[in-house]
Amino acid sequence: MAEIRHCDQCGRVFEPRREHARFCSGTCRVAWNRAHRRDPATEVHALDWSVAALADLPPRLSSADGNHVVAIVSEAVWQVTIVDATLVRYYPDVYDEVLDLRPRQQRRLIEGSMAGLRFVRNRMRCEAEREAFVGPPPGVPAGAVSRADAFTWQMVPEPLADVPRSARRTWELTRYQAYRAFLAGHPVGETFGRATEFLRQAATGATTLHPAGPKRATGR
Repeated sequence: MAEIRHCDQCGRVFEPRREHARFCSGTCRVAWNRAHRRDPATEVHALDWSVAALADLPPRLSSADGNHVVAIVSEAVWQVTIVDATLVRYYPDVYDEVLDLRPRQQRRLIEGSMAGLRFVRNRMRCEAEREAFVGPPPGVPAGAVSRADAFTWQMVPEPLADVPRSARRTWELTRYQAYRAFLAGHPVGETFGRATEFLRQAATGATTLHPAGPKRATGR
């Protein structure tokens, strides 16, 4: 059964094309953007600053001490998802255009990875759950892994597994399924490399096409 959502602007039920879709039409997106307008120059500056920080992620992960992997990965998840959220919120057309230029399999991999990282972001807010997300590859002692990027995402329990599916949020289950399919069992360095490459390309498109700030006049 296809997922349905309520438009953030008009409340109408619609079937989303993307995991992050919030509006039923371009008209509603434009209306919402106008009602929640922010200073364009400030937004572009914040995006530039956040994207610049992404460039340091791969080298920091590769040189980081494995003993501090949880803290390092938590910070990296926060950095990646804040850029992702900014692009999705203020430059959704550019975000989708850059994504659509990729081959189908690569597009699916990027979308799945980003959805999985959103799941990690929400769950890592709980101190008790942070340790469960990253660990050494199967069969390798923790002390034998010296680089943070060589640690792997661990399989974690389904959230609210004791609650009937009908009572749980669809997006939470979708993101968990993406985590299982695209992150669990894979090195954290691989995931962040893929995510940062895509986000930097999307951010370049956003600031090049809309140097004065987020696009306000068109949209899906």
